[in-house]
Amino acid sequence: MKRKKINMLTLQKFEKQLNKEEKSPVTVEKYLRDVRHFIQFMGDRTMDKALTMEYKAQLQENYAVSSANSMLASLNCFLRFVGLPSCCVKQFKVQRQTYCPEEKELTRDEYVRLVNTAKDKGSKRLSLLIETICATGIRVSELQFVTAEAVIKGDATVSCKGKTRTVFIPPKLQKKLLRYIKEKNITTGAVFVTRTGKPMNRCNIWKEMKLLCGRAGVSPGKVYPHNLRHLFARTFYGVERDIVKLADILGHNNINTTRIYIVTTGAEHRRRIEGLRLVL
Repeated sequence: MKRKKINMLTLQKFEKQLNKEEKSPVTVEKYLRDVRHFIQFMGDRTMDKALTMEYKAQLQENYAVSSANSMLASLNCFLRFVGLPSCCVKQFKVQRQTYCPEEKELTRDEYVRLVNTAKDKGSKRLSLLIETICATGIRVSELQFVTAEAVIKGDATVSCKGKTRTVFIPPKLQKKLLRYIKEKNITTGAVFVTRTGKPMNRCNIWKEMKLLCGRAGVSPGKVYPHNLRHLFARTFYGVERDIVKLADILGHNNINTTRIYIVTTGAEHRRRIEGLRLVL
């Protein structure tokens, strides 16, 4: 297959297939972006296994292993779709991390500072949004399901990635959200909305959270919505020690995905190793 056969029509068909498989909008966009990146690399060359191997090598030189593997997964999916499974390539082997770099892990104290800073700046919406993600473990893309109806009921029915689950809203958070929707006169639909009434998205939230970093004294590298979900996971596991239950709460199909969320920091890892007292 030459590049001229991988055109907009092919991508449109691929997009339809991804939607048919009920991939999330974020996932669909990522797959398409990754495939476009490969097409740009391909140029006018003939499509074969040698080309995808060359592309894999180029990714290794320019991207972190996790990012490269993610891009290869998108490409392999596309190649199977267009009937070229023989051109698929294996992902890079990665040893599972036993601890998380401390410069990336958001601590509870830092989380508290972010919430308080948002309040001090007069952004009740942002402070409540941060608390909602962190107190429920919900994905940022699932915030749209935290509706006025869900707040009144005390739980939200979330549909994501072809699955439906119930997300419990803790009573203390529920009281705060009830006061908020009353103040904002929100009687139906999403609680966290923009000035135009549309549900806040990942980009809106990411930008607002980044503005808190300096005043809160938290490294920008730690401040993004998904890190709040990680904090929820680590905190829950620290109390319950039940990874299966945690996987259900987070909406994970594979428990190995959940394991990524609960790795400890390097400092904690060192304390545990030292605690073995095997150096005489």
